[in-house]
Formats: sequence, C-alpha cells, structure tokens
Amino acid sequence: MSISKELQMLKEFQCTNRCVLSVYLNTNPADPDQLKGAWSIHLRSGLKRIEEYIIASKDEDELNAFKKVKEKVLKEIEDRQKELNKGVVIFASDNPSLWSVHYVQVHMKTSFHWEKHPVIEEMEYIYKAYPEAGIVLPSFGEVRILDTAMGFLYDELIYDFEPNLQEWGNRKKVTPDNHPGIGSTKANALEPRLKENLGRFYKGIGEIVDKLKKERGWKEIYVAGEAELANAFAETLQEKPASCLHKNLNNSKSYEVLHQVLEK
Repeated sequence: MSISKELQMLKEFQCTNRCVLSVYLNTNPADPDQLKGAWSIHLRSGLKRIEEYIIASKDEDELNAFKKVKEKVLKEIEDRQKELNKGVVIFASDNPSLWSVHYVQVHMKTSFHWEKHPVIEEMEYIYKAYPEAGIVLPSFGEVRILDTAMGFLYDELIYDFEPNLQEWGNRKKVTPDNHPGIGSTKANALEPRLKENLGRFYKGIGEIVDKLKKERGWKEIYVAGEAELANAFAETLQEKPASCLHKNLNNSKSYEVLHQVLEK
C-alpha cells in the first residue's frame, strides 16, 4: 500500500472510545538529546504518563486495551532497535485492529497520543516534505534507481551496461549499505560510438523510470551524477526531474545518497 493510500485509511479509522496509540519517536543517533539510547527512556516514560492518566480515569476496559497495545509497540521497537534510523512512527489499536509502522530517515519530535483516531498531522507533514520519489544515479556503466518515501529506502535497482556489446540488464539488488560502486568515466572522454551507445542505454532506462513512476506512485524524480551524464539522462524523461544534482554519488551508500539529494 502506498503512503498516500495508507494516510487515507488512517484518516477514516475511528473508535467509539479511545483505542488508538499514535507514537512519534525520535531515534536519531546524531541528536544530542538521544545520547546513549535516550529514546528508550523517552518511549517508556511517555507511555507511562498515558497509562497513569487512564488509571486515574478508573476505566478498566480502556486500561486493558492500552496495555495490550503498549506491549506490542514496546516489543516492536526494542526488537528492531539495531535497525533504527532517525525516527519511528506507529499507529496501533487492538480492537478494532490497526497496526501501521514506519521507520523513517527524517527528523521528528517525540510525541505520544491515545485517542479515538490516529493522530496523523505530523506524518502528513513528513510525507508532504518527503513523498514517494525515485532517485536516479546515471553513470558510465550502470544506472542506480532508489525507491524512497519519507526519507526511507524501500528498494534499489541497478542496471548494468556493457558499452562495447550494447547490452544491458537488471542487477537487483546490492545491500543498500554496501554498494560496490563503479569507477567514473568522463563523458567527454568517450569515443563517439560509445557516447551513442550510452545514449541508447539511457533512453531505455528513462522509459523504465517513467514506467516505475506510474507503478510506484512517485510524486517526484531526482537525478544525480556528473554534469554531462546527469543532464543527458534527465533529457530522456517525459517530465522534468524535481532536481538534477551535478555530483557523482555512485560510490556512496544509499542512506548517504538520500541525505545528499533530499536534503538539498
């Protein structure tokens, strides 16, 4: 389900009584407030405050419902703590059932909400700033395509090209944090025949990117690479990219690419 469709589903979700726990947790290791895993303390203290409020209301059914959801949220985050990025967004309810989890690579403020509906304003704000997008890194020899939303990498595709054989194919996929990269070759140093073959390669990949944009619901496409290569690829797209960054990021890890491109 795309993020936009999920947001619509969350907007329509309602309970008769309070039953939805919305969690926005800042887990950014670069944030001074998160030194030595302080997010874990913030998580438990935030949930404890809600529980104390419910206890004071003396509603046993609501308290039992909250405890079930609280334990599920704690287990989810603690089981995944080695994989945490900059933040976690969770919407959870036991009855009716709701479980929506997003590990995001963008800054957020920690907050906790226990309401009759998901509190989605912060997620809508993040999504507006970082919607579904494709990041394309053209080089001589390969094109990397990163599928991302809310600053998080969902998929990576790599298309290799053998210029002398005029052949290319999909290599899916390398580990996002261990991309082997490829040496850069200046486009203006290529022989005319190789430039022509590279142009055909880019045109074919450009058609794939246009197709992926429709299939994956990308709101934007970004291109990054050496100036001549990035510009040449951008010209193959049906729509002008949101930005064309003249910087070779082919040997960069995926999360570094997202930072360089999306934070510009």
